[in-house]
Amino acid sequence: MYDLQSGVRHEEFPKAGRLPPSWLLIFCRARDVCPGAGYETREGVLLLTVTTLASGSSGNAALVSCGRTHILLDAGISARRITTALKALGVPPQELSAIVITHEHHDHVSGLGVLCKQIPAAVAASPATCRYLADKLPQLQGRLRGQEPGTGVQMGEIWVESFATPHDAAGSVGYSFSAEGRRLVLCTDLGYVTPEVKRAAEGCDLLICETNHDEDWVRTGPYPYYLKQRVLGDRGHLSNEAGAELAALAVESGARTVILAHLSSENNTPAHARAAVCRRLSAMGCDPERDICLAVAPRKETGPVYRLEEDGAAVAFALRGAALC
Repeated sequence: MYDLQSGVRHEEFPKAGRLPPSWLLIFCRARDVCPGAGYETREGVLLLTVTTLASGSSGNAALVSCGRTHILLDAGISARRITTALKALGVPPQELSAIVITHEHHDHVSGLGVLCKQIPAAVAASPATCRYLADKLPQLQGRLRGQEPGTGVQMGEIWVESFATPHDAAGSVGYSFSAEGRRLVLCTDLGYVTPEVKRAAEGCDLLICETNHDEDWVRTGPYPYYLKQRVLGDRGHLSNEAGAELAALAVESGARTVILAHLSSENNTPAHARAAVCRRLSAMGCDPERDICLAVAPRKETGPVYRLEEDGAAVAFALRGAALC
């Protein structure tokens, strides 16, 4: 791998298995580098998968996998729940390749400290988030790896890019994961859709998109004034309508699967969020029941395993292996 600014060549990451805590991140500008493709086994081409372990204001975590590479995205639920979910998915916790963190809020890192006492995986986040975590969780010293927003790195079989998101956190980011010519994007916890967010969502195959709240429900609900201003502000959360616009952008540019995420328990319901996105997609001539897979991530349970096929479509499997769509 080359550092494009210095022209120095560095060794690449191992293409499979766990990345040791001493792994060295060498970053390249995402726009200048494309991930390698064509990792094959005797069974055929490896496929990119994603599963949400929890999604909502009470806690967030997801697993992104390809072959023997397994990346935990956020750790906002207890370490016990995370390890139990990983085992149910057939992934021994000790075999996690890395943990990547979007930002330092409690519902994204509450289980991180205990989890990192149990497993050796390194933790990647924005430099600002790393500084916060190093101060609050001293046990992570030596395991934190700062990734500047707008850069990408190869982690085993998966190319991981980050992009800045406007949120009231030290250095909030979203992530794009690519492997075998397929790409999925997670974008939650942002007050509005920036040009960087649009660029990340365009051309992806699967989008995990925030639809946090109904704006009228927030305005007329029981939240105190300061909290209403936070949720509705430019560094808060996407409403159903704003999330629907981002979903429409992704679908218009080729996405075949949209998963709605980070729903408020007080100011939204899965049916309400889905209906808002369905209206927007229908207005652009897309039939959400036929043309794409549109789902809502479960709040407290492990969701289906979404497997990106070679044609970009996603097949969803329940934990027991039955195909859902």
